[in-house]
Amino acid sequence: MPDPHPPPIPSKDRSFAARVQTGALVIIAFAVVLALLVQAQFILISLAVSVILFSLTSDAIALVARVRFGPVKIPNWLASSLALLLLATVLLSLAAVIVSQVNTVLLTALSYSEQAPAAVAAIFSWLGKDAEEAVLSSLRAVEISGYLRTLAAQAGTLMQATVLVILFVGFLFAERVWFPVKLLNLFGNPDRARRVEEIVSSIMHRVNRYLLVKTLVSAITGLLVWGVALAFGLDLAAPLGMLTFILNFIPSLGSIVATLLMVLVTFVQTVDVGTALSVLALVGVIQFICGNILDPMLMGRALQLSSFGIIISLAFWGAIWGIPGMFLSVPIMVGLMIVCAETEALRPIAVLLSREGLAAPMHPERPAAPSRADPEPGPETVASRRVGL
Repeated sequence: MPDPHPPPIPSKDRSFAARVQTGALVIIAFAVVLALLVQAQFILISLAVSVILFSLTSDAIALVARVRFGPVKIPNWLASSLALLLLATVLLSLAAVIVSQVNTVLLTALSYSEQAPAAVAAIFSWLGKDAEEAVLSSLRAVEISGYLRTLAAQAGTLMQATVLVILFVGFLFAERVWFPVKLLNLFGNPDRARRVEEIVSSIMHRVNRYLLVKTLVSAITGLLVWGVALAFGLDLAAPLGMLTFILNFIPSLGSIVATLLMVLVTFVQTVDVGTALSVLALVGVIQFICGNILDPMLMGRALQLSSFGIIISLAFWGAIWGIPGMFLSVPIMVGLMIVCAETEALRPIAVLLSREGLAAPMHPERPAAPSRADPEPGPETVASRRVGL
């Protein structure tokens, strides 16, 4: 007969069981989040891009809305509408240019599909005839047409994603006026709401600084690579320049991949090792100067991110979202580091993610400006104006 009054479980065993249960729940929650990130990647990537574009344009909208022409002031709704119209035009035009360049690359790749394996196999001719034949047979077994169809399909979804991003940004513009009120009602404490707005402001300004500098440096690099391709008479000069511009947004790996593609295209077209090495030297110098001198000089100490942390973030988001995740890895890491730095329990994570092992302090970039709608703004309204809300 069982004992109706079993002995109590020791407190040490109870604490161990609670830790095991907590660890199991954390693992299950992490697995569920990963599954959701993978299954909803199209929506989540579009939403992340929309938030970044909204961050880039919100400060400009606030600046335009404060411009006066005598007694006349530009209404906030008009500034938002003009910004959305301009943004939609730029995004649709950029998507159309990318799709057209992808079509050019596909047609050129089809014309070189027979020549490319032989040119690449010739690189290994110094190993002997057998090695060259083995490489050639391996390359001919690759289904190039399948990869080209995949690339064409991804280019086709680009227009759909662009339209979705424009819609998301439009609704974010419509909701920006109510963001401070929602935060205040959510936390019920003006100080906590103001702190959250300052965190959002810091994330937005650092991400904006990173994207603007990266865009400028990538544009300079792409133009220089385009000039090198024209000088050597390459067929894909414009696509190679645009591809270099796009890939430079991927930290570390993007410039390497762009340089290798440039050299491969040169060798396949010219079948001359000297020309390929000359292109490698010129493009390598361009990438080194732009990536290691110009980029740090303009970026300054705006990010303070660990290089190893950037690689880990790049690998993680690349595995979850593919190439779009690689583009978004640094902005996501910036936001994560700032949030962890402002949360006492998560501060060790911010220390690990920072470059010098120090959690970067949060500094609002500029003071708030009063609005006509609030002649005597409170502290929560002031913080919201700093982020353009």
